[in-house]
Amino acid sequence: EVQLVESGGGLVQAGGSLRLSCAASGFTFDDYVIGWFRQAPGKEREGVSCISSTDNRAGCADSVKGRFTISSDNAEKTVHLQMNSLKPEDTAVYYCGAQARRTLMRSGAYGMAWGYDYWGQGTQVTVSS
Repeated sequence: EVQLVESGGGLVQAGGSLRLSCAASGFTFDDYVIGWFRQAPGKEREGVSCISSTDNRAGCADSVKGRFTISSDNAEKTVHLQMNSLKPEDTAVYYCGAQARRTLMRSGAYGMAWGYDYWGQGTQVTVSS
């Protein structure tokens, strides 16, 4: 059974940092792309970043440049999202999604929520001004 478990969200002041983690299980980690998405109230789920094993970023684009960094710990089957210089507009529920790399290569939907079949439960990030 595919499982994705996010952690690391919370309440932080503007300018602060958080490190989100997505622990994956139930599938061959090397064959999948893990994407981070976020969804603010009343808005669609938007892609933030993605990565596959061995730090392969092929096809992935970063929507928050210069402040968010994605990394993969293959031994732990965990993908992290380091978020620095947080702003109130970063407030959202952050989700990680997983999709087979071959499927994303065909669809090209690396940054699109519809391109992913598996999701975690989400973790709330709230940035106060």
